[in-house]
Amino acid sequence: MRPRTLDELVGQSQLRSAGSPLRQLIEGDQSMSLLLWGPPGTGKTTIASIVSQQTQRRFVEVSAVAAGVKEVRAAIDAARSELARGGSETVLFVDEVHRFTKAQQDALLPGVENRWVTLVAATTENPFFSVISPLLSRSLLLRLESLTDDDIVAVVEQALVDERGLDGAFEIDEDAQAHLVRLAGGDARRVLTYLEAAAGAARSQGSATIDLGTAETAVDQAAVRYDRQGDQHYDVISAFIKSVRGSDVDASLHYLARMMEAGEDPRFIARRLVILASEDVGLADPTALTTAVAAAQAVQLIGMPEARLNLAQATIALAVAPKSNAVTTAIDAATADVRAGKIGNVPPHLRDAHYAGSKKIGHGATYTYSHDEPFGIAEQQYAPDVIEDAAYYRPTALGAEAAIKDRWERVRKIIRGK
Repeated sequence: MRPRTLDELVGQSQLRSAGSPLRQLIEGDQSMSLLLWGPPGTGKTTIASIVSQQTQRRFVEVSAVAAGVKEVRAAIDAARSELARGGSETVLFVDEVHRFTKAQQDALLPGVENRWVTLVAATTENPFFSVISPLLSRSLLLRLESLTDDDIVAVVEQALVDERGLDGAFEIDEDAQAHLVRLAGGDARRVLTYLEAAAGAARSQGSATIDLGTAETAVDQAAVRYDRQGDQHYDVISAFIKSVRGSDVDASLHYLARMMEAGEDPRFIARRLVILASEDVGLADPTALTTAVAAAQAVQLIGMPEARLNLAQATIALAVAPKSNAVTTAIDAATADVRAGKIGNVPPHLRDAHYAGSKKIGHGATYTYSHDEPFGIAEQQYAPDVIEDAAYYRPTALGAEAAIKDRWERVRKIIRGK
């Protein structure tokens, strides 16, 4: 079912539009290297294949997982020899190029610079961090967006009727299709795999219709009423956050399970917990942010389904933690003053005094080094005059913030001499 032309490609309208660099490359038959950056299942390999087919070039694929410098150089040498014999140009597709070392990426440069190959490199990682600058500067960077549910529906509908797919042999119920689309999570390859499995299950039952039960059996996943891009998505995540904020562990776990079973992106859930740790728990439990960040890292390292345990632990920890929104109100109050124009000059004794001549203009001259003072706290002005009496952080007496409140009140009096 891989698209054979750019017009058959699903999604990526920004790349398929008239006059776009990709369309110019294909229709103008130009020799230009591409760097495709996007999530799995969005069409990176497909675009490389289209470039090859529509421009009548040879297609050679190298996987960064298995290939080394030797294999890369061999592919480029073969392409160079083909050109020398008057043969066709070569599209060299390098999948997961971010897995290549610097030396392996360097090996690609001669082929790109001398136009011996049209390089199409694909990556799911940020290329500005994972691809060497010389290769990045010699390639046209194209950003692929995640496919929407409508895009995935289009993939399913095409696969049902296309001769390369199910060729009209099966029909699919609306709820079964919605189930497969939801579980695919924007990955076209995944939904085709699920559809093929569901069709196989229906065939074994002697049926030409794929219903919800058949789809569930085929992919071993119960259907949950949940629209990842609709009201249910926002309603459930809102209920989840409010349940954790409200310290109801059971309700929090219910909404967490509901999202995970529906195929919600676990990274989205983890990000919300990291935000909540500072927004609603704050310093009432200083370990909350550490716990949430650790869960987010675990999701990246482990992935589902095991990472459900990490998300559950973080959810329980944040739900039972004492709550404080003092961090939120503090930064909001400080931001409001800055936006209102209450900026003010930095007090002279706090200004940079490391460069020659700074002391002559009074920078740092009267600065008191805190560690030389009793309790490590010096009485001096830190804030600009315009906000000298501001009190942004107002800690609560809840949880660990109670001790912070007592200390901050004493420290504030020493600093300001009041």
